[in-house]
Amino acid sequence: MSPRATRRPSDFVRALIVQMRITGALMLRETMTRYGHENLGFFWLMGEPLLLTLGVMLLWTMMDGTHGTGVDVVPFILTGYSMLVLWRQVIFRSIHCLRQNSGLLYHANVRGFDTLFARSLLDSIGNLAAFFVAYVPLLLFGMLEPIYDPLILISAWVLMTWLAFGVALNIAALTELFAPVEYFVHPIMYLLIPASGAFFMVSWLPDVLREAALWSPMVHANEMFRGGFFTPDISTTWNPWYIVAWSAALTATGLPLIRVARNHVQGS
Repeated sequence: MSPRATRRPSDFVRALIVQMRITGALMLRETMTRYGHENLGFFWLMGEPLLLTLGVMLLWTMMDGTHGTGVDVVPFILTGYSMLVLWRQVIFRSIHCLRQNSGLLYHANVRGFDTLFARSLLDSIGNLAAFFVAYVPLLLFGMLEPIYDPLILISAWVLMTWLAFGVALNIAALTELFAPVEYFVHPIMYLLIPASGAFFMVSWLPDVLREAALWSPMVHANEMFRGGFFTPDISTTWNPWYIVAWSAALTATGLPLIRVARNHVQGS
C-alpha cells in the first residue's frame, strides 16, 4: 500500500473534525447574535417556533378545521405547521447571509457555504426541539397518539431541511448578486404556502388536484412526516427519492452561485 493511500483516511478525518469545529463555532456565534446572553437566550431558539405552532394549533382547534376528515386537528397542525416554520425560517435567514457574515469570509477555513449551513442547521435543530417540546405534554395529556415510526418522521425532517437549504443556497447568492431579488422572496414564499402541503393531505384532494399537488417536493416531505407520525390507517402519499432529487438539483445549482456571490461580497 502506498504512503499516499495510508494518509487519505486520516486527512479526511482531520478535515471533518475541522469542519465540525467551524460549524459549531458559527452556530454558537449565530445564536449569540440572535438572542444574546441574557433574558430567554438559548430558549428562544425553540420558543419562537413553538409559540407560532401552538398559536395556529389553538386557532384551528377553535375553528374545528379538520372536521369530517378523520384526522384530529391537534396532530394535523403540529405536524404541518412545524414543517412550514422550518421551511420558511431556513429560507428567510438566507437573505443577505453572506453580507451579514462578510467579516468571517476572510478566514481561510470559512466559506459562504459554512455560514449558511450553520444557520440552517441551527434552525432545523431549534424547530425540531420545539416540535418535541409541544409533542411531549400533548401526548401526556392524551391529545396525541405516540409517533408511529420515528425513523420515517426524522428522515422527513432531514429531507425538508435539505430541500430548504438547497433553496436557501440559491437565494443567499441571488440576493447578493441581484438586489431586487430580496423583494420577491417574501411574496413568493407566501404564495407557496398552498403548495406546501401543511394545511391539507393528498388523500383529501380530488384526483386532478392530487396529481398537481404531488409535483411539489414540499408536499412529499409533509406527507412523509405525517406518514411517520400517524398510523397506517391514515393515508399518506410520498416518495423520498423525489425530495432527494429536488434537493440535490438545488444544491448543485446553489454551490457555484454561492462561490460567485462570496467573491462579489468580498470585492464590494
